[in-house]
This record gives sequence, C-alpha cells and structure tokens, in this order.
Amino acid sequence: MPREKRTRESMIIIGAGLGGLSTGCYARMNGYRTRIFEMHEVPGGCCTAWDRGDFTLDCCVSWLLGSGPGNEMHQIWLELGALQGKRMRHFDVFNIVRGRDGRAVRFYSDPDRLEAHLVDLSPGDARLIRQFCDGLRAFRKCLAVYPFLKPVGLMGRLERWRMLASFVPYINVIRKSITTLMTDYSARFRDPLLREAFNFILYEKHPNFPVLPFYFQLASHANLSAGVPEGGSMGLSRSIEQRYLRLGGEVSYNSRVEEILVEDDRATGVRLSDGSEVRADIVVSACDGHTTLMRFLKGRYLDETYRRLYTSTIEQPGMVFPGYVTLFLGLRRPFPDGDPCTTHLLSDVEAAELTGISHPSVNVQFRSRHYPELSPEGTTVVYATYFCDIAPWRALSDGPEQASRVRGGTELHTLPVRRGKAYYTAKHRVRDALLGILEQRHPGIGDSIAVRDVSSPLTQVRYTGNYDGTVLGWQPFVEGGETLEEQIKKHGPGLPGLENFYLSGVWATTGGLIRAAAAGRHVMQFICRDDGRTFTADIDRTAPPPTHVVDRVAPPGPAAGAAAAGRLRAPHRQEA
Repeated sequence: MPREKRTRESMIIIGAGLGGLSTGCYARMNGYRTRIFEMHEVPGGCCTAWDRGDFTLDCCVSWLLGSGPGNEMHQIWLELGALQGKRMRHFDVFNIVRGRDGRAVRFYSDPDRLEAHLVDLSPGDARLIRQFCDGLRAFRKCLAVYPFLKPVGLMGRLERWRMLASFVPYINVIRKSITTLMTDYSARFRDPLLREAFNFILYEKHPNFPVLPFYFQLASHANLSAGVPEGGSMGLSRSIEQRYLRLGGEVSYNSRVEEILVEDDRATGVRLSDGSEVRADIVVSACDGHTTLMRFLKGRYLDETYRRLYTSTIEQPGMVFPGYVTLFLGLRRPFPDGDPCTTHLLSDVEAAELTGISHPSVNVQFRSRHYPELSPEGTTVVYATYFCDIAPWRALSDGPEQASRVRGGTELHTLPVRRGKAYYTAKHRVRDALLGILEQRHPGIGDSIAVRDVSSPLTQVRYTGNYDGTVLGWQPFVEGGETLEEQIKKHGPGLPGLENFYLSGVWATTGGLIRAAAAGRHVMQFICRDDGRTFTADIDRTAPPPTHVVDRVAPPGPAAGAAAAGRLRAPHRQEA
C-alpha cells in the first residue's frame, strides 16, 4: 500500500560550512524551517581563520571563483550575501613558479602579457605558448555560458540542448583541453623550467588534471572574477551566516551529530553527542561524506555504486584531494619583496625534510598582500603550504581514536585525539625545514617572527572530520569524482531506499568553495521538485555590490623591491 504523502516543512542541516550555510539560505528562501547543527563554535568549516595574538591567520581563500560579474557563479554569491559591501582585491599575476636555479615563470592571467613573458623566457617554445594563450583567450568568453545555477539532472531535454548549443563556439578549445592532461601538455615544452612550471600554475601539482581547469582558473582571474574578498575566509563565512540568520534560519554551535535517526526507511532527525534527539521532516548532511554514510547512517542505504565509492574507490590514491601541511608566520616588520603567491620548486634534499610531501614544491604566500586588514600595520603574515599524504603523520600518532571509517566491512577508528612525542618532533622538524627554505629566499624572516603556527592533515581531520584531512573531497577528472557526479546527475543527491535525506556541500559535487555553495542551491532545487514547490532565489539587496581593486605585482628585476613597496592599488570598476 503506497505511503500517504505529507507536506514537508522542517529541515535539519548537518554542518555550518559553506555547503550547509548555502543549503540553509536557499531552504529559507523557499519557506522551509531550518536548523543547522555545527560541531564547532564558528561557521565556515574549511573556510576559516583563527587569531594568534594580533594576527589573524587565514587558511582558505587564495582566490574566489565568481568574485566578479559576467558568470553564473557570481549570482550565487550575491544570492548568499557573500560579497556585498566588500572590496575584491585582484593581482595581475595569478602565481609565480620559481625554479631551483632561481629563474621564475610569472603566470599572468592576461593572455597577451602571459604570451609576451613566456616567449621572452623561451623563444623556441613560441608556437606552443601561442597555442596555450589562444585557448585562454577563448575561455575568457566561455565563462559567460558556463552553467552553475541549475543541476544538469533537473534540466529538461530542451534545456540541455540549449546549454550544449551555448558551448558550440568554444567546442574545440573545450574538447582539446579536457582530453589532454597538463602533465602531457607541459612535457611538449623545450625549456626545462616551462616543462615543470606549467604543472604548478594552480599552486600545487595536480597530476590528474587536464588543461581545462587551468584555463578556467586563469580566465576567471583575467576577467576579475577570481579575486579575494575583504575580510578573508572567516569574513566570507560570517557574511553567509548573517544572510541565513536574516532569512530566519537557526544555527546551533558546539552541537556534534552522532547519528542520523531513521524510522521506516525515512530520515526523521539526528542524535547529538549529549544524547538528545531532534526531529525534522528532512535531513541534509553537508559535512564529511564518509562520516555521513559510514558512521551516521552505519553504511545502510548504499547501492552498489555508493558502496564501491566509499569502501574501495576512496582508498585508492588520488581519488580525493590530499591534505596540507601549513606554516603560518606573523612577522614584526613588512617584507616589500614578498610576492602574493609563489610556488618554489625544491631540491631533493629540501623535500626530504618535509614529512609526507606529495611533490617537491612549497607554495609561499605573503598573505598580508591578500588581506592587509587582518594584521597590524607594518607587519606581515606568511603562509607556506605543501600537498601532503596523511599516512606518515597518522603513523606518528599514538593516541586513541574517535571518528570511524569502514574498510572491507570492518569499522575502523581513524581520527586521532592525542598526539605522541614522535608527532610533535615531526612537526618541529617540518617547521624548521620550512623556516630554512623561507630564510634562504627571504633573508631576515627568522629574526622577525612574532607568531608561528603549524598544522598537519591530522589537524584538519580533528577540526572538520574530513576524510584523510582533505579540504575539497572528491577529485574531478578521476574515477571517484566522475562516478559521484554521474550518480548525482542520474539520481539526485539522495540515497536509494531512504526518504527525506539528502547530501550537500563538497561531497555532493567536485571542486572548491563555489561548488560547495552551488551544491546548496542544487539540493534545494531537488527538494523543491520532490515537494512540488517552485524553487525561488533572490539576490541579497541589504548592501551595495562589491567593488574591485587591482594590486599589481612588482615586475622582476632590480626595481622589484621598490615597486613592491609602492605597489599600485587603483579602483578598477564598480559593479552595476
């Protein structure tokens, strides 16, 4: 006998990261009563920052896709109230990659400047350089039609045809860039530095990425839609939290979910760590996907695809984004020669001192160039990171463990809550090695330190519960991410056999902050469809649109220090 369909009005959302906050905002826009449960005392999840003395250490937004208009990403941020009333800061260089011999490649996002610079570095590669920059020119136009507002799984046949037709003018560059790995493309360069440097355009090496995401990031940056928001990562999270609260939503901080309650194959609420139970018509999980499916739901309601994803595929190397080791330094004086962002290619000797390093490189950002408002005038914040395998760090931990994970049908506990001497010794060794690398490249840093802060992938696990310390979840362009996206496209963000439950955030998509925000919009479109409601979304009009400034990175050469000291900040444009 079919179940009686009843009106769903209330919703519990697990996690106040950007995915959870976005879900809450769109749920309130569509009339659902909502309550978000967050295990920490602040919003944002991975999009966060923390204070050490007078310094705010911002660990997330180095660029924000959609920070400027001309694309659907920007509309989502305006609907969420993320950017209004803020200044967006842009740099004319996306990243600098500095080789072991001291030579540097400056990846200007403007294709004309990039082409001239690269040809000057390697005239023998002029043909390949021109080809790459022509692709970047085409992609700048392509961004205007790139879809973010509606999930493909909810598009009708006519909508899909229209979407595909909008890509026709760019089909060649898309086809070539998505079928060619950057590792293969870069190998065609004659110049040894270019062969290596192209792999590090996006700060770290992504061996499974084709050329397409490199075009996407550089084109967004060139279009002034990949800047950094005033107030940083925590400011971004707080802005969306305030939008959610103004819409009438409720957040409960310091509230850890331990279980999703299920009755008669329906999600009915959550059980918290204090033993209390809270009920609602709908449960949306916007926290770690592995924790959600294998712990909160105890591995139930997984079809063959999801079971394979979360018990075998996820264990394979490269299926989820790696975690980071990070070193923050608060310096007592300015360092005008410090560029906003530089990837330093390391020698084997230097890399050997960095526990778990994935590739011999360190990304160094003089973070006060991004966010001068987050540290006192006349000081500097440095942020040094490298992609890292969690396994060596986990082997150094000797404590009891708390969060669970299932492998081969057996529940394992893998979230360390106590560190041993070996772990702290390794952190100190990494700290000293990174300080040595920085001192060699920027003499005087060691004598200027007021604050230092080191974290490993295990820190990320403890803070967010994310699987293996990843900050982004499933990687695109590989089996895990491709399978997940196909699953969502076909069946939506729910689970087979379980009613009133949905996934949101980065584990319901692939990619970074804009994908997490878009996932909140998308899941609410599925929920509204299931409830027979017309989905609605409005831009937040409580503050003016953002403005834009350009910070020009000093050119190479003897005048670099003086130019950096007097770097230009000029208003670029005011949005309509």
